[in-house]
Amino acid sequence: MGFRHNNALPVNHFHKDWQRRVRTWFDQPGRKLRRRRARQEKATRLGVRPATLLRPAVRGQTVRYNRKLREGRGFTLAELKEAGIGRKEAKGVGVVVDHRRRNLSEEGKKLNVERLKAYKERLIVFPRKTTKPKKGDSSPEDLKAATTRAALPLPEAHPAEAPRKILPEEREVEAFRTLRIARANQRYAGVRKIRAAKREEEEAAKKK
Repeated sequence: MGFRHNNALPVNHFHKDWQRRVRTWFDQPGRKLRRRRARQEKATRLGVRPATLLRPAVRGQTVRYNRKLREGRGFTLAELKEAGIGRKEAKGVGVVVDHRRRNLSEEGKKLNVERLKAYKERLIVFPRKTTKPKKGDSSPEDLKAATTRAALPLPEAHPAEAPRKILPEEREVEAFRTLRIARANQRYAGVRKIRAAKREEEEAAKKK
């Protein structure tokens, strides 16, 4: 016998054995302790190696977030070249490389080159064999220096400027008008160039 219309189903057994289908999470405290011990063991195993890899300082995407600096994926090949670090050497000293990233501004490139140079100055490379140090390994004096595993902090996005009085020449500047004129000059540069060339041709024709 079939069922019709939107009526209640008779003798419906839909809640049988629900305990098997419920996922529990009673091992949370134990898992937390296990993860913590694993982190401690890993830190001991790594020794004096930096806790995190060095990544570049990049701007966030879109107008909403581009005022903020954040860690990017990796340094460009141009930044590494200017800082004097080889592509293969970078991977060995904890510097992440991203061959796809491109430098779109000189300011951003300069910032990351300085970041790499600061990291390079602080870096202590222990030789594999103390009796046979290789090229690029730190000197015996540097090896005795105190080490830290702290990451290199990101620079300030906008360095704070001390308060000062507004100068008279600054008051006279009309920022909106300057921007509009610059925009108009850029917009009509091509048309004005064509007009100037046409005017020169007409004047040359008159002289003939």
